[in-house]
Amino acid sequence: MEEITVHIGEVVAMSNGVLQDTRRPVVFEGEKLGEYREYGQGRNGQPTDTRGIREALYRTLEGRLIVHSEEWSNWQGEPNIETLQEVTLEDLQPGGDFEALGRACGMGRPLTLDEALNTLENED
Repeated sequence: MEEITVHIGEVVAMSNGVLQDTRRPVVFEGEKLGEYREYGQGRNGQPTDTRGIREALYRTLEGRLIVHSEEWSNWQGEPNIETLQEVTLEDLQPGGDFEALGRACGMGRPLTLDEALNTLENED
């Protein structure tokens, strides 16, 4: 285990180039299990590399699962928001709030046939 430092709060680039940074550091003992990145949508609704979310999964010394999320933007005036939350193994499984992160960290499971068919039906 190692000492890990993450931040919570937000940073915004102002029109004059100054950063308004209200983040606070959080320090804990643990290990990083993996991370996931998903790019966002531009103003035209298409995928863009100027916005997105980064998620990292940590296991604390006590065995708690913690997700650090950063919703980021490279656009002036749009905040980068960092959060921290405790999750369960169920949150990392299909249908969970952090399913993609669970897959990226090798903690997810494959979809069952019924889950896959239901997913395909809902996409139509």
